[in-house]
Formats: sequence, structure tokens, C-alpha cells
Amino acid sequence: MSARETHDYDVLVIGAGGAGLRAAIEASAAGAKVGVICKSLLGKAHTVMAEGGVAAALAHVDPKDSWKVHFRDTMLGGKLLNHWRMAQLHAQEAPERVRELERWGAVFDRTKDGRILQRNFGGHSAPRLAHVGDRTGLEMIRTLQDEGVHQGFDVFMECTVTKLLKDGDRVTGCFAYRRENGRFLLFRAKAIVLATGGIGKAYKVTSNSWEYTGDGHALAYEAGAELIDMEFVQFHPTGMVWPPGVMGILVTEAVRGEGGILRNSKGERFMEKYDPKRMELSTRDMVARAIYTEVKEGRGSPHGGAFLDISHKPADYVKKKLPSMYHQFKDLADVDITTTPMEVGPTTHYIMGGVRVEPDTGASTVPGLFAAGECAGGMHGANRLGGNSLSDLLVFGRRAGLGAAEYAKKTGPNPPLDDRQVQAAEREMLEPFERSGSSPYDVHQRLQECMHSLVGIFRVEEDMTAAIAEIGRLKEDAARVRVTGSREFNPGWHLAHDLRSMLVCSEAVARSALTRKESRGGHARLDHPNLDPEQGRRNTVVRRDGESMHVSQSPLPEMPAELRAIVDAELEAVKV
Repeated sequence: MSARETHDYDVLVIGAGGAGLRAAIEASAAGAKVGVICKSLLGKAHTVMAEGGVAAALAHVDPKDSWKVHFRDTMLGGKLLNHWRMAQLHAQEAPERVRELERWGAVFDRTKDGRILQRNFGGHSAPRLAHVGDRTGLEMIRTLQDEGVHQGFDVFMECTVTKLLKDGDRVTGCFAYRRENGRFLLFRAKAIVLATGGIGKAYKVTSNSWEYTGDGHALAYEAGAELIDMEFVQFHPTGMVWPPGVMGILVTEAVRGEGGILRNSKGERFMEKYDPKRMELSTRDMVARAIYTEVKEGRGSPHGGAFLDISHKPADYVKKKLPSMYHQFKDLADVDITTTPMEVGPTTHYIMGGVRVEPDTGASTVPGLFAAGECAGGMHGANRLGGNSLSDLLVFGRRAGLGAAEYAKKTGPNPPLDDRQVQAAEREMLEPFERSGSSPYDVHQRLQECMHSLVGIFRVEEDMTAAIAEIGRLKEDAARVRVTGSREFNPGWHLAHDLRSMLVCSEAVARSALTRKESRGGHARLDHPNLDPEQGRRNTVVRRDGESMHVSQSPLPEMPAELRAIVDAELEAVKV
């Protein structure tokens, strides 16, 4: 094995968004030597795009709110496919995680009596989202970074992990490279926490930036871990649709939370047809399908969306509560949202499926491997409520960091890394320079078109079968892509690797969607339009079987009677 830059840690965290930073803080506090790897610069994370707030039953605005109501809302929003234990821990612990952020310096908006202010959001039955205008995620990342700096963990910025390395069944390290100069790195670690976010760049229209190529999902899958419920992809109902260069950029749900109204080209407030009780504050899956249907039936806006109007509110109020949205539309689309409706449409935003984890510790099905945040599955079931992503990453980032640190304490010294695995990982990264195939950009464009048109908001068996066949062809082409130039500052080379991750995730989404013959949450099938009670008792499970992807279903964990009673009471009341 040639000399390479090598580092040793008790706990290695891959990903430096909210979940990764929270995991690193907790592992450090538990006494572990911690390293953090981020694909981009520290602080540039999808967490920042969670603008509207963090969901926690603080009951500052509505004293009737409680963890039980939050638990019920989360389970109903997820169409009861959530792991009940994750939803319980999340609802119970979110308030303390928010107070903890406040103690660490987060500056939330305030009620008149000085407490943390909370706002309404879709699917939440009480004003529950603690917020900082429409920049909550940014404030959260700033706070976690400041707290993390004082913990003293090491940060490796602009590094991509391409392979997890194992000793038998146990994960013992990883192979990575520095994106600016292409130099390879090795990490030895007793435990690894995956916190890499989502898969949005596999789709044509997405709110996700370039980093979100399903790295953690693919690393876990290739290491032998199980992925669950990958068919559940959330299409956020409100992304920008014009001009083309900004298509897909998120328009925060806080606009609807502050009273924004959706209308079609005829001026009709169309949510009256789809969810007359909750209207614009319906769940994201419902609103996204409503906008899609209005456009498909010829009632869309000039650029293929719907109109979202907040101009009935005073201009000063809009600028104070939604400053980022005001500047986003003013700067990018020359639209003043205090006087003019926004054009919005669905955009790929989040995946509910991910690495199967043990709720209390974040441990995956592979020893030494943990996961938290968007790349972990189970918490949100079939559909995530807005605001629950930030509380999810705080609650389960902390738990995964603690679980990894405790695992590391019980584990002996790291064994030497397997030279054959290291050489194979290096060889895999160098091969694109020696090939004569097509461009990675061409393969990526075809993949995005495939997922957008065949595995999008509405799905049918014929389309998904065609998608799986196309993904098979794309895998063959991706294995032959050629890149030119050197390893320094070479985005084509980066994409050649990222394609592998996106293809794994896309195949998992398509095969899981084909397996689930019902419509539930973020998975809507025109050929199976109804809920199937039997399917609602099963997780879809994806795992690697040699060079093939194996898809099966497993029973949901049985919910305790006392929690079932909470959910059933609401089910009866709202007649779902």
C-alpha cells in the first residue's frame, strides 16, 4: 500500500449538516476523539434551507400542545408508517433540544412575554415551529458550529468519502479524497456516523444543491446495511418555477404558515377542493399533488405552477417575517412579493426512506455503522411534516453521536485496514481517466429525466418498470464514463463518482415504489390509488445481494397500546 494521509478516530462523522454536527458534539462530550468530514465547506448544508422553523411542543403559543399531540400529528402525517419509537423519542425530546440550542446562543423570535415564538405549519395541529424569521436553519447551523468549535473535533472540509472499509462484518474506516487536489485519504475509526442528507440531485427539479447525491444511503447499502421505505420521496409543493435558472429553489412553507393563499390561473383558491379543512396548511404530499393536478388540468400559472399570494399582509410584516423570501424573489425573479403573487410548483425536496437504524442509538444493521438525519429511515414514515426535519436531526443526531461513542468505548483498538479493499477503492476512483466512454454529465442528465418523468409525483407500474430498465442501462454507461484533465478541481471526476451513489438510490426508489402497490403519503400510484391496510403494516426493505439489489417487505414494529390509543383517538376525531 502506497503512503497516504491517514487519520485515526474513535468516532468519524460523515456529513456536517445539523445531524452531523449534533452527533459530533455529543460524541465529543462523551469523551470520544472525533473527526468530521464534509463534502463542501463547513456550514454549507441543506439544514440551512429548512427556513420555516423547528417543530417542538414547547406550548408557548398554544398551551394545549404537548408531546402527545406532536406524536399524533407526526404519525398521522406519516400515514402510520413511522417507527413508533422514533416518533415518540422525537416528540418527547424535541423541546429540550430547542432549549439547549437557546442556551448555546440561538436567537429565536420572541413572544411578547419573552418566550420562544412558534408559528403554524402544515399538518401541525398547534403553532409549534420555533423560528428565526425564515432563516431558522441558518441560525441552527451557526449555533451548532459555534458549540462544536469548543468541543475541539477535527473537520475535513471539501472531502468526499467513496467507500466504507470493513474487517469482517464490522466497519472500521473509510476511503476518501480531497476535492480540491484529488489526494486520497484513509480514516480508521471505531464507529462511523452517516449524516449525509438526501438524494435530490437524482431528480431534474429539486431544491437540493450539488452535494445531495445520496452518498450515505449508497455507502451504507454497499457496506451491507438495510435501507427502508425508499419509495417515499417528498416533493415540496412550493419551489420556484421561473426563471429557468432558479427552478426548484425552495419557497418556504412559512409563507403558507403566515397566511399565504394558493390560487390557480382562474383565481380559484383550489385547496378548497382537496383539503377544505386544512386548506394551504394541509400536508406537503397533499398540496404538491393538488398543484400538480391543477397544472395538468390546464389551470396552471404561465410558467407551469400555481400562484402563492402573501400580498394581502402588510408589506412591513412580510419583510419582517419572510425576509429571505422577499429578497429571493426580488433578486432572482424581479418579483416584489409584498405586491405580487409568487409562481410556485412542486420540487424534489426530501427522502423519508433511508438507512434502517435502531431508534435509541442510531445503530444500523452493520456493526460500527450509525446514521442520523435525512439519510436514516423510519422517523417520518410515508410523509414528513414541515419543521420535523430540524427537530429530527437534533434528537437523533445527539442519539447517534452518543450511541457511536458508547460503541467505540466497548471496542478494542482499530485493526489495520485491509490493503486489498484500499487498493480496490483507489483503482475505482482512477479508472474514469483511462476510459473512452461517454460524459458523466450526459449520464446524469438522462438519470434526472428518467426519475423526473417515470418515478415522480404520480407513478404507474409501466413507468416504473421502464425506469428500472433505463437505470440498468445507465449503470452500464456510468461504469464506462470518461473524464479528462487531472484530479485537481475536476467537477467531471467528482460527478463520475457521485453517479454511482445516485444510481444506487434511484434503483432503490424505483424498485421499492414498484413493490408497494398502494398510495400512501409521498408515494402516489395512479394504478393503486387507495391506502391498503395490509401494506400499511409493512416496511419496504432494500439490501445488497452480491451485485444485485434485493427488495422485500418486513412487518412494522408493534406500537404499544398506550401510544396506539393516542393515535386512534385522533383518527376517529378527524375521520381519516
